[in-house]
Amino acid sequence: MTPSPPPQAPPVPGRVAVLIPALDEEPTIGSVMRALPAGLVDEIVVADNGSRDATPRIARDLGAVVVAEPRLGYGSACLAGMRHLARRPPDIVVFLDADGSDDPSGLARLIEPIRSGAADMVLGVRTGDPPGVPLHARMGNQVVLMCARLLFGLRFRDMPPFRAIRYDRLCELHMDDRDWGWTLQMQIRSGRLRQRIVEIDVPYTRRAGGVSKISGTLSGSLKAGAKMFYTLARERSMSVRRYR
Repeated sequence: MTPSPPPQAPPVPGRVAVLIPALDEEPTIGSVMRALPAGLVDEIVVADNGSRDATPRIARDLGAVVVAEPRLGYGSACLAGMRHLARRPPDIVVFLDADGSDDPSGLARLIEPIRSGAADMVLGVRTGDPPGVPLHARMGNQVVLMCARLLFGLRFRDMPPFRAIRYDRLCELHMDDRDWGWTLQMQIRSGRLRQRIVEIDVPYTRRAGGVSKISGTLSGSLKAGAKMFYTLARERSMSVRRYR
């Protein structure tokens, strides 16, 4: 994100928690959890966003703590998971989608820059061009990233759901978005606070089952896009007021 390498800080050992927002992901939640590296994760929290299928039961059977959040929204589910984690804070939080499009076995690579003291947050930039990801979704993503660069001077290659962040740095962001603006808000606020952000490439494939809640339909993509632009405007307005 910056031309010079980020400065080193003391290593971050300790507990790793994985937070998985989920809504009707029965076909995939089990395989996603089983793919997490054994011995590396201390706690798995599945934030169930009102599933009507067996998602919560499967997650519990595989050892996850299931936190119910009936208010719909990706950000709402993440916030519910964070409230649970606050009871016994981990050192690192990993956010991971439940659809199987990212490879959870890459978690060790994702958290390594944090553990070594080289980063506060690591973004798992999605590589590849899997079939089934609509062109409008890919183009919309790039437009939003271009706007983030123009408005905030922040250069990102992606807004990936697969990401890791130091828990104390996450708390500094005062996250409050309740739906599709969550990932963008996190990146903007982290960048504005000059947290050290590192991007690494991770494999990305077609979701393993079900239909995307966002890019699965044109209407879903349009709603998500509108929320992204609202998030950009809101964060810009807050930045202007804060730095006057």
